[in-house]
Amino acid sequence: HVQLVESGGGSVQAGGSLRLSCAVSELTYSTYCMGWFRQAPGKEREGVALVYIFSGTTYYADSVKGRFTISQDNAKRTLYLQMNSLKPEDTAMYYCAADGGSRCARWVTGADFDYWGQGTQVTVS
Repeated sequence: HVQLVESGGGSVQAGGSLRLSCAVSELTYSTYCMGWFRQAPGKEREGVALVYIFSGTTYYADSVKGRFTISQDNAKRTLYLQMNSLKPEDTAMYYCAADGGSRCARWVTGADFDYWGQGTQVTVS
């Protein structure tokens, strides 16, 4: 059973930066793809960024392209989301998630991945 623990959220002014981290208990084919998702109050969950762990291929939602960077450190079993030029509309609970493959292609619509972290709040004012 894969466990994910996010950290790094907080409050920041518009234009600022934050880096989220997601510690992963194991990197296996159960974590074939990993992504960052967010959900703001009253809104649907949406995919922010995705990485295929073994190839390193990354994808981004249009709303964050050029501002956010997803990366991985396999030795540390950690996934990162570097967020720059933050905007008030980036305010949300951010979740790290992993999937064994069947839902990876539907990440941008917030597909229900196999494993989820508890979330970390990001507030931009």
